Amino acid sequence: MNKADLITSIAEKSGLTKKDAEKALKSFIDSVEETMEKGDKVQLVGFGTFEVRARGERKGRNPRTMEEIAIPASKVPVFKAGKEFKDRVNK
Repeated sequence: MNKADLITSIAEKSGLTKKDAEKALKSFIDSVEETMEKGDKVQLVGFGTFEVRARGERKGRNPRTMEEIAIPASKVPVFKAGKEFKDRVNK
C-alpha cells in the first residue's frame, strides 16, 4: 500500500473526502515528526510507539576498498509495535 492507497482507505473508512483524508494524514505525520524532532515519543496504546534513539559512533568498512571508516553518531527514528497490533498481524 502506498500513500495514495492509504488516503483512499482512510477516506472510505471514515466517510471523509480524499482531500480531507490527505489533510488528516499529513497532519498526523507532521505532528509525529515535530514531536520526535524534539526528542519526545508518540505512544498510541494498542498500535505502537514512535521514538528517537541515539546511535553511537561506530567503525565500519568500505566494501570497495576494505578501508575501515568511522561512522558518526546519529539519532534514528524507531517504531515499536504494540501488543494488539502484533496480535492482529499474527492472526
